[in-house]
Amino acid sequence: MGGGALIAPHGKGKSHGMSQPVKIDARLIKRLPAIGETKEFQLNIHLKSDAAITVLWGASGAGKTLALHCLGGFTKPDEGRILINDELYFDAATQVNLPPQNRRCGYVFQDHALFPHMTVRENLKFAAASARHSSKLNKHRRMIELLEAFELSDLAGRKPAQLSGGQKQRAALARMLVGDPRLILLDEPTRGLDSRLKQAFYQVLRTTRERSHAPIVLVTHDLEECMQLAEFVCLMEDGHFVQSGARDQVFARPASSEVASALGVYNLLPAKIAALDPSRDTCSLEVAGSEVQGPYLKGRLIGDQGFLCLRQTESRLLPNIGRRERNQIVLRVTGVVPSSQGAKLLLEHGAAATVSEAEYVHLRGEDTVKLDVPPSAVYFLAK
Repeated sequence: MGGGALIAPHGKGKSHGMSQPVKIDARLIKRLPAIGETKEFQLNIHLKSDAAITVLWGASGAGKTLALHCLGGFTKPDEGRILINDELYFDAATQVNLPPQNRRCGYVFQDHALFPHMTVRENLKFAAASARHSSKLNKHRRMIELLEAFELSDLAGRKPAQLSGGQKQRAALARMLVGDPRLILLDEPTRGLDSRLKQAFYQVLRTTRERSHAPIVLVTHDLEECMQLAEFVCLMEDGHFVQSGARDQVFARPASSEVASALGVYNLLPAKIAALDPSRDTCSLEVAGSEVQGPYLKGRLIGDQGFLCLRQTESRLLPNIGRRERNQIVLRVTGVVPSSQGAKLLLEHGAAATVSEAEYVHLRGEDTVKLDVPPSAVYFLAK
């Protein structure tokens, strides 16, 4: 094995050397045959993360929930290996496959999955009874602590039908944590909640992270949720990771124009490398008849064609008046739509920018505008 890990019998492992074990190391291949009009699907990923919260982000049908089911033991992969905190959960080669009840996974489904005939307290008691590794006294103490931590003490006698959406979520998280899980799996946990309840849940999840050392894997197709919660992010498409890494790194540097387009927060403008100056650590790009200067592009050649990739929030719109300065791109306005932040201007090449009402006063009725690009925001993607 690589990484200095030795797998002991019965799925136990110990780390050798000074390095700490990776929290999650899962190679998963799962094939789903075509059924009727449904096409054949294959999940083929390698999830390796030592972050407290790892987010699987992608559109519906990308394979996110299937990946969770494989991690939790509800679906058996066809090939691969799952290590959680150096404990072997699954290995196709040696036919190791711990059942879900032995994996100590806390799983919160989209519908929260509280028992409807039980009160909040009874739901927690049922989950605590299934935790064989803890004494009765510790289970009771932990249940009381969780009811207090998630502000459920006054609601402990209520059944799920008597709770709001946010209260159900808190109860579901508390019930999951009472079993002291080794891995926490969350499947679209804020689906159907309004903005206020989502923010409340994010705070509860941060509390969960502080109270538990178990790594959290969260599935979402909500980009804002991903940005708020992820420490490590895996962008999924059609059963594969198209990019993965630390959140800030992934969102600062999309791996391809396809990834940038899927994220929906970037402007992609056709560009060609006009100059490269390693001594000054600069480059020049030709973009829509304008010159844009940015950092030196290592490994690129003059004449390479691709896209200028800009976060929509990293550039500003100005009226097309007076002399055009360097790093100002003149673009035609193709439309305007209302936005909660003011107005969203649609521009040629599929670009867009949102401005405040005060800024829009100076742009209203303009056929063209200047897109002012800071050199530090310049990122070139090859075709």
